[in-house]
Amino acid sequence: MLVREVMSSPVVTVGRTTSIRQAVRVLYEHDVTAAPVLDDAERLVGVVSELDLLRGEFQPDPRAAAHPAPREEGPRPSLVWQVMTHAVVTVSETADVAAAIDLMVGKQVKSLPVLAGHRVVGMVGRRDLMRMLARPDEELRAEVAAALREHYPRGPFWEVAVHDGVAELRPAPAPGPPGPLLASGAGDVLAEHVADVLARTVPGVVRVRHLR
Repeated sequence: MLVREVMSSPVVTVGRTTSIRQAVRVLYEHDVTAAPVLDDAERLVGVVSELDLLRGEFQPDPRAAAHPAPREEGPRPSLVWQVMTHAVVTVSETADVAAAIDLMVGKQVKSLPVLAGHRVVGMVGRRDLMRMLARPDEELRAEVAAALREHYPRGPFWEVAVHDGVAELRPAPAPGPPGPLLASGAGDVLAEHVADVLARTVPGVVRVRHLR
């Protein structure tokens, strides 16, 4: 499965000179936990998360402590560039989802900006991946079967089953009376490879098994 098949797009972004309060509203209203930060030329310059924006926004409440809270020294950050993460970890839209997960684990980040060249085209995060894994097997089976029928309307044919996100493809006889253009998928190595690729394009399919 490729990143572009699971990412959230169009992507919600904020500008580097956007106010922190406005960025809070953007993330909250779009129900996202982080957003890429772009400069005036639409280039990626950082990522800002909910935690970045919340940090320092609330003063200690004197009612919650026996001692007075220390007085603030200096002005609080007011713009996104002052709180964002500058060293951005990104992933290509054509990267394997498995590679994106390895990046998230290795870099300890919850989401990654997705790039097509130098352009930000989406965000992929743990929530996107969980959404794909939560899709019902029957829904996945129907989409795999539809993809195979669209690509091979006159054969080869397969029986499709999905169990816990694993698509199982079994060669099947052609429906209706036999004819010279109708055949099963058995023995057709190229057709089997194409069927494998088509099944993997369905978001939520994590593996493909070929049965005999």
